[in-house]
Amino acid sequence: MSVWKGSGDEVVFTNGCFDILHLGHVDYLEKARALGDRLVVALNTDNSVKRLKGEERPLNNELSRARLIAALEFVDAVVYFSEDTPQNVIETLIPDILVKGNDYLAENIVGAEFVIKNGGRVETVPLVDGYSTTNLVEKIKTLNK
Repeated sequence: MSVWKGSGDEVVFTNGCFDILHLGHVDYLEKARALGDRLVVALNTDNSVKRLKGEERPLNNELSRARLIAALEFVDAVVYFSEDTPQNVIETLIPDILVKGNDYLAENIVGAEFVIKNGGRVETVPLVDGYSTTNLVEKIKTLNK
């Protein structure tokens, strides 16, 4: 990150579980990257996902999820975080742009205050309707009944 910032690149940061990678995730990450020069994705560890989503999750382990996200051409780095929120990662990396989906209000985004205080900005990007890992999991459960 210091090399990128030293060369003047704007570093974009986002986070998520990304349990079953789908079109909504790809579109979201591509839009996030378009806001700057480099995209860093912070990925919840398996234990973090379990706490947030329940004991049956994640379906894909953290290594699989990280490799899939890292394989996207517009993702420059993937980091893990084990806490329930990415606040500590944000404070360590100090991104220029913090991005979440437009299902969040900017003032409720974890790390927003810190990023703004450090000269960055917070953006929300539109999500693709109808795509949700939770909905996919429920659909699979229904099909298996």
